[in-house]
Amino acid sequence: MFDKKCMPRHIAIIMDGNRRWAKAQGKPVSFGHKAGARTVEKIVRYANKIGLEYITVYAFSTENWKRAEEEVKALMVLLQTYLEDYAKRADTENIRVKILGDISALAPGIQKSINNCMERTKDNTGVTFNIALNYGGRDELVKAVKNIAQEVKEGKIDIENISEDMISNYLYTKDEPDPDLLIRTSGEMRLSNFLPWQLVYSEFLFIDKNWPDFTEEDLDKAIIEYENRTRKFGAN
Repeated sequence: MFDKKCMPRHIAIIMDGNRRWAKAQGKPVSFGHKAGARTVEKIVRYANKIGLEYITVYAFSTENWKRAEEEVKALMVLLQTYLEDYAKRADTENIRVKILGDISALAPGIQKSINNCMERTKDNTGVTFNIALNYGGRDELVKAVKNIAQEVKEGKIDIENISEDMISNYLYTKDEPDPDLLIRTSGEMRLSNFLPWQLVYSEFLFIDKNWPDFTEEDLDKAIIEYENRTRKFGAN
């Protein structure tokens, strides 16, 4: 199928098209988000099966608060229910769950569900499943800059020692490799404030298919496409 020696270690996914998928079927938006959640679980399970080390999905951005209040509330309920329900299955399947984003802005109930899920799965050794929740790439960088500046102010860091590696260590993805491949579904071709630091040398693949319709075969095709590309990292 594909050469596992050349397969990506880390795949990031912008799961776009849940709302369009639902509207095309004459269903409410919440129906699309529930279908999208089922697709996430299916793809993460398959990623674990084929030996992917990290998979990061964009679940809710800092900009998504601008959506209709009813949709946001429904999303938060879905996310909390999903995390509470998924924690046991992820643990059984040896999947490690991490949340990337500012969870302090979320309701206490969902914060508790997040912490319980991460605690329960923290020692698992299969795929690391990162869920970007209340995540914004620029917000992440601002927080990193503030933390570094504070440590410079306190004399813990010499300003001359600030490097790319140091900045990476102040991001939510600390100790993880940058994504090798970014997949975005639904045909949209932009990053939408997703992992701007981490994706600078990632390969991009835009798929004209809504997220609930994304399959294991689509992931296989994406990996094969990745393996057929030549990553140059600025070289000739």
